[in-house]
Amino acid sequence: MRKTILLALAILCLPMAGVAKGVKATRETAQWITASDTTVNDVNTWLMFRKDIKVKRVPVKVMARIAVDSKYWLWVNGQMVVFEGGLKRGPNPEDTYCDEVDLAPLLKKGKNHVAVLVWYFGKHGFSHKSSGQSGLFFDAPSIGLHSDKTWLSMKHPAYSIATGEQPNFRLPESSLCYDMRKDPGSWQTLPIHNFQFSKELGAEGCTPWNHLVPRPTPFWRDYGVKTVAFTKTETDSTVTYEAVLPYNMQMTPVVELTDEGDGGTRINIETDHYMGGGQVDIRAQLVTRAGRQQYESLGWFNGERLYIHCPNKHITLHSLGYRETGYDTDAEGTFTCDDDFINRFWQKASRTLYVNMRDTYFDCPDRERAQWWGDATVLMGESFYTYSTSAHHLMRKAIRELCDWQRDDNTLFAPIPAGNYGDELPAQMLTSVGEYGFWQYFMHTADTATIRYAYPHVRRYLSVWQQDSTGLTIERKGGWQWGDWGKHKDMRLLQAGWHYMALTAASKMARLLGNEADAADYDAKAFRVKEGYNRCWTGTAYHSIENKDNLDDDRVQALAVISGIASKDKYEAISEVFHQQWHASAYMERYVMEALIIMGQTDFAFERMKKRYERMVNDPTSSTLFEDWVKGGAGGGSTNHAWSGGPQTVIAQYILGIRPTIAGWKEVAIHPAVSPLHEAAITIPTIHGTLSYSFKDDGTTYRGTVTVPEGMQVRFTAPEGYTMQNGSEQILRSGRHELNCIMSACHRVTNE
Repeated sequence: MRKTILLALAILCLPMAGVAKGVKATRETAQWITASDTTVNDVNTWLMFRKDIKVKRVPVKVMARIAVDSKYWLWVNGQMVVFEGGLKRGPNPEDTYCDEVDLAPLLKKGKNHVAVLVWYFGKHGFSHKSSGQSGLFFDAPSIGLHSDKTWLSMKHPAYSIATGEQPNFRLPESSLCYDMRKDPGSWQTLPIHNFQFSKELGAEGCTPWNHLVPRPTPFWRDYGVKTVAFTKTETDSTVTYEAVLPYNMQMTPVVELTDEGDGGTRINIETDHYMGGGQVDIRAQLVTRAGRQQYESLGWFNGERLYIHCPNKHITLHSLGYRETGYDTDAEGTFTCDDDFINRFWQKASRTLYVNMRDTYFDCPDRERAQWWGDATVLMGESFYTYSTSAHHLMRKAIRELCDWQRDDNTLFAPIPAGNYGDELPAQMLTSVGEYGFWQYFMHTADTATIRYAYPHVRRYLSVWQQDSTGLTIERKGGWQWGDWGKHKDMRLLQAGWHYMALTAASKMARLLGNEADAADYDAKAFRVKEGYNRCWTGTAYHSIENKDNLDDDRVQALAVISGIASKDKYEAISEVFHQQWHASAYMERYVMEALIIMGQTDFAFERMKKRYERMVNDPTSSTLFEDWVKGGAGGGSTNHAWSGGPQTVIAQYILGIRPTIAGWKEVAIHPAVSPLHEAAITIPTIHGTLSYSFKDDGTTYRGTVTVPEGMQVRFTAPEGYTMQNGSEQILRSGRHELNCIMSACHRVTNE
């Protein structure tokens, strides 16, 4: 029986007829393979792989594990199965992500064509660590399909690096050039003649790819190819076609044109984000062949306007289109209110967030695509109130990566994954493991397993932080002592504030996991940090001795309030600092807004927020929010920086007053604030289902409507100054509830 099975597998794995008769697989396990070309490891290498296989009976499922460095596209019988598979390396500094794909829907009885196009970046970036070796691993054991030397392959002849200025060093991707004169046609299915047998590089687990880690996030959502209207302008030497896209998006451009000459015309394709954040971004080039042709550039870039630049000769553009792709999540979280400015802010913030979700959360989709963890904490907070729970997978991936890239000296650093970056930003790392990082994730997901995995790494990292005789955190330089953009930073207290919240979060993690001794130790350290921080109170503001600046830092006042370090008797003085000092960047301003609302300064919180965000919200040319308060400002001033959307979380948690009080939204507090908003409505995607809440406030009566999903309990507390007939708090369970609160009395009507 065993001989019969082996014989059947050998027959299934025979190479394509007429190309290499008599050669068959030497083993039954998948191998890492590459093309035999000597330049397969050059920067920006594209490789084509083909395997024909006979299937006697198509199983219900045919799961294939696929891994590459760096990206791949998969076809079965000429039909696209995966558009841009693979995640950037890696889950840790050594290993590689792999995808799992069901081939069954496109397989048929008899002969089948399997084709894989692999893009090997060939260089490091702030979001990718190159293995140094192009390769494909493919394993579908249920039909005996394994990558090995019988697979046919060759270097794609049409791809090269675009001429001109190259993307900045933060990006591992190259700008692509495609020569239509060298296009191999329908190589995915037709007989092929220039392919050679592949070269085997080693079995699963071999270096440089090492252990294969299953992809923890879904495949990208493909919104399909859409055409777009365009305009045409001419000079003596150039024709430019311009298309306005619906919004800032991750996209691949699609062009259809005719070269009425002999071909060889070089066309440049770019967006208005080609110089993203002051740095050279991704673009594309097409070298035409004679006649009519269509081309889609597979390396995604982003923008709001698409430009095609052609030499003024022989070219007619017939159609211009785009394929939007992005993280597979839905905008289930919605918000509207009676303030047009806030509505427009919310819309731009949501769009900015989505354009910064893909392989990782990143700071911007153009300049670097890097998972800075100060940004990630803000983006996570926004995601919980805006996008469906599939976003939780991206958060979990981010947490595990931060832990698994931890160094032997116990320090954490970001962005990761990265091949050409390694500096620790101490304040950001404290933020990541603290109340707004790992613990925020737990409160929304109740994912104890991830906290259990992360806690030893948190414990190790906090061990590198020391305190002086006053209890205050000893300042650490790290690799880059970044606390925020802008001036007048009190770094000693910035680090101390984040350290305090990291200690309080670690205490909660320890208790969750039953480690009371660690929790008590963290509590004691946090108490001492609080004492040291309060020794820096001058009577009018928090100001460390080390800070020689004569201006108080609004950021450290905010941290004192949101952490609970500052007692209420200091609120009036701190509020005055916020009226006088406006130093926080769009990264830290959300914490200032939160502090103001906690202190009861809701009207001024909105006033300050509107003044700060005025330029970016009112900019008619941008559907996304900026990195700094003005275009081209601090840090390069990208115009799609999702950290600027932080007030989304503050509005949801403190204006509408909705936040989980027991992990996983098992219990939720709704304690709305009296604010300049007179009516608003929000829907929030949770692991129990959608929670919806709306209110109208005419100044004497506050009417709220809550729809509670099954499995959730809501504790509703009337806004300040309002009362309810049945006490100060109502317990609401699954169903729709109407609440009427007035200055002296209220009644409640419930429709279950």
